[in-house]
Amino acid sequence: MSPGVRPITLDGAGVPLSGLLAEPVGVPPRAAVIALHGGGMTAGYFDGQAHPDLSLLTLAARQGFTVLALDRPGYGSSALSLPEGQTLAEQAATAGAAIEDFTRRFATGAGTLLLGHSYGGKLALRLAAEGLPASLLALDVSGCGHRFAADLSELGQSGGLRQRHLNWGPLKLYPPGVFWAGSSVVAAMPRREAEDAANWPRVCGSLLPRVRVPVRLTFAEHEAWWHHSDEDVAELVGLMTAAPRVAVDRLPDAGHNISLGWTARTYHLRALDFFAEAVPSQDRTAMEDSAAQAAAS
Repeated sequence: MSPGVRPITLDGAGVPLSGLLAEPVGVPPRAAVIALHGGGMTAGYFDGQAHPDLSLLTLAARQGFTVLALDRPGYGSSALSLPEGQTLAEQAATAGAAIEDFTRRFATGAGTLLLGHSYGGKLALRLAAEGLPASLLALDVSGCGHRFAADLSELGQSGGLRQRHLNWGPLKLYPPGVFWAGSSVVAAMPRREAEDAANWPRVCGSLLPRVRVPVRLTFAEHEAWWHHSDEDVAELVGLMTAAPRVAVDRLPDAGHNISLGWTARTYHLRALDFFAEAVPSQDRTAMEDSAAQAAAS
C-alpha cells in the first residue's frame, strides 16, 4: 500500500467487506469518494504500486477527499464467505450496506461520490438507480458501456492473448512494473458474477433512467470490451433521462484498465474535477484550490 493508505473492514449486512482507506491530513474531508473495482481485480486497483502517479487514493486524499476503495462482494475478505460471488442486484444490497456502515463511521464531508470501473461501474450505476447512498452527489464510470463488443463466452476467463487484449490493450500503455505489481491486485472473477455480467445490456435499460445525479463516462482509446462509437455513446447517454448532467470523455493512449496505465493521473484528476463541481458551492472554491495545487505537484 502507498503511504497514508490503510486497510479497513466494513459490515455489508453481515458480510465482511475489506477495503483500502485514505484520508486528508490535517483538514476535514470535503467529500468522500467510494471506488469500486472491476471484475477480476481487487481494491488495490486504485492504489497502483508500479508508479507514484497511479494511486487514486493518495491523489484524492491530497485534494481533500476521503477515499474508500472497496473490495466488492466475492473479493478480498468476503471471498471466503462468498466463493461463488453475487449477482449485481445482490452486490448492490451488500455493498450498499457496507457503504452505509462506512458513512456512519467516517467523516464524509459534503456527501459521497461513486467512482466505478468496468463491473464496478455497473455496480455504481445500480446503486445510484436505487438512490444509494442517500448522500450521493455524483458518479464517475470508466470501462463500461451498454453493448458488448467482446464475445460473452469470454466473461470470467483469464489468461491468454485475447484476455490480455480485452483487459489491457497495448502493453506500452502501462508502466513496466504494472505486470509484476499487478499480481497482487488480480483475482479470479467469481462464477455467479461472471454469469450475471452477461445480463447488463438487458437490465441497464431499466436502471439508467433512474439515475438522478450527474454522471461522467470515460472510454479509453483502446477499450475492447464495449462498443463505444459516437452513436453507441449517444445511445447510452440517451438512457440517462433523469440525470441532470452526463459528461463523456475519451482518453487517448489508454487501455481498459485505465487506473493502472500511464494516463491514470490524467483520468483521476479529471474525475476529481468533475466531483468537485458536484459538491455544494460553499465547499467548491477550497476544493478547486486544492486540486490546482495537486495538479501542479
